[in-house]
Amino acid sequence: MAKKTATVTTLASVAVPPAVVRTMIVCVSGELSQVLEGTRTLHRHLGVAGTSCARFWASPALYPWQRRQLIDLRKTAAGPRYCAGGPIRLLDLAGMRHGAYVGATVRHAHWARVVAGTKVATAWPAFLQRHLSDPAAYPMDMATAEFHRQPRVQAMRMHNAATYGPGRLDVGDLEMFQAGASAYANFHALWALCTDAFLTAGGDRLQPASAYFADRITYLEQAARHLDSLDEDQRLFAVDLHA
Repeated sequence: MAKKTATVTTLASVAVPPAVVRTMIVCVSGELSQVLEGTRTLHRHLGVAGTSCARFWASPALYPWQRRQLIDLRKTAAGPRYCAGGPIRLLDLAGMRHGAYVGATVRHAHWARVVAGTKVATAWPAFLQRHLSDPAAYPMDMATAEFHRQPRVQAMRMHNAATYGPGRLDVGDLEMFQAGASAYANFHALWALCTDAFLTAGGDRLQPASAYFADRITYLEQAARHLDSLDEDQRLFAVDLHA
């Protein structure tokens, strides 16, 4: 598969902090999807270093004979069955999107209670950009310390220190949290389907131009439009990328 990169760009600066890309959705052919079944080393097939990721929901209306069309289908005691990919028509993308939206809505309401009474904080990418622009004058430990000194960040970190499990709040999501409940929920609804990057059937790699929320929005808008344009027989494959 050809490897071209079509990075969505909205910020122009050599010091812009790069987006963190951990998970990618790849469009694959039917022949290739059969090869990927059970495969853990994907560089030879896709040109990316990673492992398959069972994150898609299989359709609840799946017939037994259709199961072999899904990649790495997992058994579950309850709830949706997960797989690493397959034809769009056999994936419950609508269910994934709705579930992510509802979960994010609840999480944002929880975050709002945790940070109630604190001032709007500067998100981490701004501190990181300042460090990247002049590492000698503004070292990483100083950037981290100043980010952590903000009362809103302190409230989130204090909550996490006293919390175990899924109730913890990601301080890296601060910029998204502060954009409001609707923006936060819609982001996660789209991210559930498109994740951090998207490799099209033509070999174009879509991903955010930077770690800033604005660029992540631009990426998700483009990736979601591309996903909506695909035929229902197009096969999707989720990959956890290696660093």
